[in-house]
Amino acid sequence: MAECVFCKIVNGEIDAHVVFENEHAVAFLDANPVVDGHTVIVPKKHVERFSDTPGEIIGGLFSAVREVNRAIIESRDADGANVGLNDGKVAGQAIPHTHVHVIPRYSGDGGGSLHSIVKGEAGEDLKKVAEGLRAAI
Repeated sequence: MAECVFCKIVNGEIDAHVVFENEHAVAFLDANPVVDGHTVIVPKKHVERFSDTPGEIIGGLFSAVREVNRAIIESRDADGANVGLNDGKVAGQAIPHTHVHVIPRYSGDGGGSLHSIVKGEAGEDLKKVAEGLRAAI
């Protein structure tokens, strides 16, 4: 997509601090990091949403995520890392190109788990939820 900022980075039209690349993905430092080392990994092919990303791209994308995650923990002397993605505008996806964030974490940094992102209520019968998911898959 010609106007997509991530496509422009993939195509070398916009400079970025690339830290890893494989056949299907490119990883670069987030331009607006929440902490030093915050990295974004994108598929080279433009796909707006994760839920629409072809399986053959997912493998290469998450292989890159694993490598970046390992490197962040090692090089930043981090105690752990959060790996996350926002699928759709309502979920916080600001750029309409599938991307995964890897954010280094440190003991006492004040951050929470991924469970801290959504403040909702769950109460539906788990059996019914599982049946609905299985039917959709």
